[in-house]
Amino acid sequence: MPRQTVPVSPQHPSLSVRAHVGRWVRRAACAAALLVIPTAVLAYADLLPESLGFDVTETPDLPHVARQIAIGAPLRIVAFGSSSTEGIGASSPTKAYPARLQADLRTKLHGIDVTVINRGIGGEHVDDMLKRLDRDVIGAEPQLVIWQTGSNDPLRGVTIEHFREVTLDAVKRIRDAGIDIVLMEPQWCPKLDSTPGSDRFRRAVREIGAELDVPVIRRSDLMHGWVRDGLLTTKQLFAPDGLHMADGGYALLAEAAAESILRDAGSVQTPEPVAE
Repeated sequence: MPRQTVPVSPQHPSLSVRAHVGRWVRRAACAAALLVIPTAVLAYADLLPESLGFDVTETPDLPHVARQIAIGAPLRIVAFGSSSTEGIGASSPTKAYPARLQADLRTKLHGIDVTVINRGIGGEHVDDMLKRLDRDVIGAEPQLVIWQTGSNDPLRGVTIEHFREVTLDAVKRIRDAGIDIVLMEPQWCPKLDSTPGSDRFRRAVREIGAELDVPVIRRSDLMHGWVRDGLLTTKQLFAPDGLHMADGGYALLAEAAAESILRDAGSVQTPEPVAE
């Protein structure tokens, strides 16, 4: 089960079985691949038991990210999405979540060269984003993609069936290119929540994550939690348009994303950076 920011809602039994089998196969394949990479084997010594009968569930959900961290190599991330990835509502591009995520990860990873490329364009729905998937995402050759999606689709009349089909296919394309992926669900905000059917897209992102064993950043739950726990007031959380986050919200989102990435990369020790 991919590690989530909050507990996952109960899944349909057949979905849970498919997700479990698919997860076992993918992790077994990843673990087998690590065995033929000497450097990675040494770096993952804390993940593999002494015998060859190791528990494949210890393989990280983000194996390509984990390997970069383990060998101290540069880590490239593409933040893919619409306006809240672009940073609409932030006071400057440096206050948007991708820029803050880059700074947070560089601090947490103690000298590893982390680059977060912002590929967010405001107003886009899933079909718009897929038109630039090869150029803006796969072509950048990252180790990780954080895909924020599902916010504009209910506003633009995209059907939930089409959204699911296209998103599933795109996630598989990203993985087939040898890239890890994390999904980010739509934000919580009164304007979006008042749109009929918007909650179905949030659920669809979570279901796709469970089905394909992809970590999901549950942004809506995070935002509710920040207000509930007194980290931000509702007024501080949102920009004046009432739709996008302000600087404080983007800062907390970046922090949550950094923690999620490191957790899903598994327990790795960070050595001194090595020359590429």
